[in-house]
Amino acid sequence: MTTKNKRLSLMAAALGAMTMVMPSGALAEAPESPDPIRIAVNEWTGQVLSANIAGEVLKKMGYNVEMVIAGALPQLAAIGQGELDLNPEVWDNSVTEAYTNGIASGDIVVAGELGLEPREGWIYPPYMQELCPGLPAYQALYDCAQAFGSAETFPNGRLVGYPADWGTRDIDVVTAIGLPFNVVPGGSEGAMLAELKGAIAAKEPVLMMFWQPHWIFAEEELNWVEWNKIEGECVEETQAKDTACGFAQAHVQKVQGRALADKWPAASAMIAKFTLTNKDQNAMILEVDQKGRTAEEVAMEWVATNEAIWSTWLQ
Repeated sequence: MTTKNKRLSLMAAALGAMTMVMPSGALAEAPESPDPIRIAVNEWTGQVLSANIAGEVLKKMGYNVEMVIAGALPQLAAIGQGELDLNPEVWDNSVTEAYTNGIASGDIVVAGELGLEPREGWIYPPYMQELCPGLPAYQALYDCAQAFGSAETFPNGRLVGYPADWGTRDIDVVTAIGLPFNVVPGGSEGAMLAELKGAIAAKEPVLMMFWQPHWIFAEEELNWVEWNKIEGECVEETQAKDTACGFAQAHVQKVQGRALADKWPAASAMIAKFTLTNKDQNAMILEVDQKGRTAEEVAMEWVATNEAIWSTWLQ
């Protein structure tokens, strides 16, 4: 499946029907239904912040909001089945057929892109370039896999992949291009970061599947493995060694269930306009992951200090 096939938007007519002008003094007047809008909360800090900011703005509008912890993949079936109503941050290059089938049936509605400018791929610290001089070109990894190896993987290299329930994209690429690396799934975002920082501190070999926006790029110098540039989209599972394109780059979508627009039209209209930038999210992620604050606290602070931004989402 390709990213292009997953990218949909709300129909213009539906958006027109949902749009309401709600001045700040009237935010809490009359939500269309007192039932809770159930927002999915996933495993990574950025999504938790996006979810809580959306939730806080909905509360400002007078809605009852329920935050529900949900796995990145199981949540899609739950949204399609009406058990969850909203996720404002879905990276659409790690989704399953539940997503594409849900969109095709109308059970899942894509309410536009969140506004983040993401990148996913393999990162390594600059000192690895001395051990693998052909970097950042991916072709260098065939010749210096052992430089990235461990006792468990030797003579293959070791690639720290995403947690198992985030999908198998890293494994798909390694298999498709015949790269002599073993993919070891990270246990969680926190575990991956601990391993990355530990390796950098000890100047040990490390190659890791990762993404941005993320606070780590403000704290550590990291390089990306570079791939062939191609026209069109990169199909990860079928690429070849000599023409490898790496990874299809995500679009970060806002996803809602079928019922949201009908049951809570003003909420749905707000979500269609809801946006965050890399700068917004990186600063907030730093507060949570490095300064020990809760995502809920940081999200509330953002809403409190950025009314000039989010009030435009209500018009």
